Amino acid sequence: MTIIRACIALCLALFAAAAPAAAQQGGYQIQRGDVLRLEVLEDETLNRDLLVLPDGRISVPLAGAIPAAGRTLGQVQRAIASGLAGSFAVAPTVYVGVNRLAEPRAPLPEPEPEVLTVFIMGEARNPGKIEVEPGTNVLQIFAQMGGFTNFAATKRIQLRRPDPATGSERIWTLNWNAIQAGQSRNGLTTVMDGDVIVVPQRRLFE
Repeated sequence: MTIIRACIALCLALFAAAAPAAAQQGGYQIQRGDVLRLEVLEDETLNRDLLVLPDGRISVPLAGAIPAAGRTLGQVQRAIASGLAGSFAVAPTVYVGVNRLAEPRAPLPEPEPEVLTVFIMGEARNPGKIEVEPGTNVLQIFAQMGGFTNFAATKRIQLRRPDPATGSERIWTLNWNAIQAGQSRNGLTTVMDGDVIVVPQRRLFE
């Protein structure tokens, strides 16, 4: 019997060496979607691959559902041995390894809003809130707001963009005269949801 156990132990060691490298570390925590390999020395009919289900458990004959996700291989191995103990005259010899790691899932891209809201203030012909499609640029916003009044300071228009994460605000100065003359590419700047365009009033002699 000692020779048989030694042979089984050697086979299990070879199986461990072939397991995914990331799972060979003693502290590896089992993930949902992993495929575990169960070997029971006293009953070969129990030897099988076990899929870690979405609820984090594995289903083991004679032992039932065993929590696996978030636990180490050693913890799951002991839990299975404990669950099988009632079906054997002596405590069974159980080995659990990782046969295949779960396929990594790429994070889903955040959906872009179908409509962006931009706010227009100051000396625009049509100030207020306007809704535009994603990808709309500053020049297109100027067109939708109908241009500027005669009192607009068109060399120092502001594009103000709040940052909800920090509570701060970034401010860009837009020179309509330079944009119109082709001297600035700021008119191609893409607006974002919540942007505010401020058209200040012209100063005396400006």
